[in-house]
Amino acid sequence: MWKTVLGLARYPVVLATLVIGMLGGALEFSGQGPAARWVISGFAVVVALLQARRMITDLRAGTYGIDLLAVTAIGSTVAVGEYWAALVVCLMLSGGEALENYAAGRARRELTGLLENAPHTAHLLRGDSGPADVPVEEVSVGDRLLVRPFEVVPVDSVLESASATFDESSLTGESLPVERAQGEELLSGAVNGGEAIEIRATANASESQYQRIIELVREAQESKAPFVRLADRVAVPFTLGALGLAVGAWAFSGDPTRAAEVLVVATPCPLIIAAPVAFMAGMSRAASNGIIVKSSGTLEQLARVRTAAFDKTGTLTHGKPEVTHVHAVGLEPERMLALAAAVEQYSSHPLAAAVVEAASANAQGVPSAEDVIEVPANGVRGRVEGRAVVVGSVRFIGRETSTTPDTPPVGHSGVHVAVDGTYAGYIALADELRVETRATMASLHRAGVSTTMMLTGDGEHVARHIAQQAGIDDVRADLLPEDKVSAVQAAHPRPVMMVGDGVNDAPVLAVADVGVAMGARGSSAASESADIVITVDDLGRSARAVHIGRRTMRVAWQAIWIGVGMSVVLMLIAAAGMLPAIVGAWLQEVDDLASILWALRAMRPSRRERAEAAQVARELEAARGGQLGPTDAASHDVSRKI
Repeated sequence: MWKTVLGLARYPVVLATLVIGMLGGALEFSGQGPAARWVISGFAVVVALLQARRMITDLRAGTYGIDLLAVTAIGSTVAVGEYWAALVVCLMLSGGEALENYAAGRARRELTGLLENAPHTAHLLRGDSGPADVPVEEVSVGDRLLVRPFEVVPVDSVLESASATFDESSLTGESLPVERAQGEELLSGAVNGGEAIEIRATANASESQYQRIIELVREAQESKAPFVRLADRVAVPFTLGALGLAVGAWAFSGDPTRAAEVLVVATPCPLIIAAPVAFMAGMSRAASNGIIVKSSGTLEQLARVRTAAFDKTGTLTHGKPEVTHVHAVGLEPERMLALAAAVEQYSSHPLAAAVVEAASANAQGVPSAEDVIEVPANGVRGRVEGRAVVVGSVRFIGRETSTTPDTPPVGHSGVHVAVDGTYAGYIALADELRVETRATMASLHRAGVSTTMMLTGDGEHVARHIAQQAGIDDVRADLLPEDKVSAVQAAHPRPVMMVGDGVNDAPVLAVADVGVAMGARGSSAASESADIVITVDDLGRSARAVHIGRRTMRVAWQAIWIGVGMSVVLMLIAAAGMLPAIVGAWLQEVDDLASILWALRAMRPSRRERAEAAQVARELEAARGGQLGPTDAASHDVSRKI
C-alpha cells in the first residue's frame, strides 16, 4: 500500500484528484450534495486553469496540441452541472501522464538497462597487494584488473586468465554465454561468469566500447521524433472538428449538456501518448539487437529508406587482407614469402602487414633486411641475406625486371616480387566477403529498398567483381571521400541510407539521410557522425534496422488511428444524446489505454519480420555451405595507390 502511495506522490494532480473524489463522495453520501458540487467544480476549474497555462506556453513555443479540447471539456461539464464527469476528465488528463511514463518505462527498458549496467569502479591490481578499487575513469592502458564473478568488464581489455565465460548480450544481443581464451580481446560491458579473472586494459574508459554506447544511448533518450511533432499537428484539425460537432449537437438539440458530452470523449490522448511510446519501444528493441539509434526521428527516416549505399572494405568485407596462396617462379614458395616479408616489414602499405603476418607463421620466419627504401605508390626494395629484393605493384616489378608479371586470380590483389633482378612470382591476397553480405542485400530489397549501391576507392574491375558476389545493383569505383559525398547527395530515390566504418566514411555518413556506422571495430569519427551505430560486427543489422523502423512507424500510425477512430465513434454517439458525460469520460480512458497497449507492440517483431528472419537464416546457411569467392584485399588496388 505504501509503495502505491509513494508511486502516486510522483503525480500530485492524480493524487489530488483521487482525494477530491473521496471527499466529494463522502459529502454526497452525507447529504451535502451542493457542497460536493462546489468542491469538485472548484478543483476542476483549478486543473483547467493549469492546463490553460500549459496551452499558452506551448503556443508561444510554436507547439499545437489538444489542450484546448481538455480545457473546454472541463469548463463545459462544470457549466452544465456534470461535475463528476469533470472530475473524471481531470483524472484522465493527469492519469494519462502516469500511463505514458509507465509505458515509456517499459519501452525504454533496454536503453535504461544499458545505462544502469555501466561500470563505475574497477579493481586495480598493483604488485602482490590486493586489488584497490578505483574509479573506472582512472584506469590506464596496460593496467592489470581483477573482475569478480558476475561483474561487468570495466574497460576494453585482453584476458590474462587461462579462460573465462562471458555474457555479451548487452553488446551483441547474443543470449548464450561466450567462451574466451587467454589473450583474446574483451569488450567493456561484457558480464563475467562465475569465476574471478584477471584482465589487462587496452583502452581507457572514455575510449572503450561500452562507454561509447552509453553516450549514444543518452543522446537517443533525449531525442524527439519529427513524427511525434506531426502527430501534435494532427490534433489541430481534430480539435476543430470536435468543437464543430459539439456546437452542432448543442444547436440541433437545444441542450448545452450535449456539447459537454461530445467534448468529454473528444480528447485524443493517443496523439500525444501513443506515438512517443511506439518510438521509444522501437528504439528499445533496436538497442536489444545491438543497434543504437541516436534520434527517434531516425526511425521515421529508416521506414522510408529507398536507397542503401555501402562502403566496401570493412563493411561489405571483413577489412583484413590475408595471404591465400604464393605463386613462386624459380624459388620455394616459403622462401619467396620470407624474402618479401623481410622488406615489407618496413612498408606502410596496407598489404604489407598481411605478408609479414603470413611469413611469421612459417618455419623460416621473417629474416632481417638492410638498405630498405620505400618508393611511394610503387613498392619497397632492400637487401636480404645478400640478395636484392624488390616488392611492389605489377608496373613497378615489370620495370625492374623488364618482364610481364603473372596475373593473380580475379578478385585477388597481387604483391609481386623480384629477386636479384629476376621476376620471382606474386603473393595473392584476398579480403573475404562477409558471409551475411548477400543475405543483407536481399533482405533490404524485401523491406522495400529499391536500390543498393557500393561506393569504393577500388578499381572498377575489383568493385564490379565484389558487387556481383554481393548482389549489389549500382557500383561507383575509384572514389575519393568527397566523391562519395557527391554520390550520396545525388542518389535517387531518397531517403538514402549509407553504411560505413572508417574515418574516411565520416563525411558521407554525415550527409546521408540515415548514416549507419559499423561501430564494433570501426572508427570513433564514423560513429560520431552517424545517426545509427551497430555495436555488433554484423552487416545484417543494417537491414534489421530498416525492418524495425518500418515496424515502428506502422505500429505508431495504427495506435493513433485506433485512438482517434474510437474517439470519433464516441463523439457521434454522444452527439446523438446516447452517452452520458460520466460514462463517456470513463470510455475515453479505455480509448487511451488501448492506444498505449497497441503502441507497445513495437517492442516485438511482427509475423512478417519473423518470416523475414527465418528467410535470412536460410540464406546465411546456404552461404556458409557454399563457396564464397574471395574479393579484393584492400581499398587500394594492385597499382598500390596511397
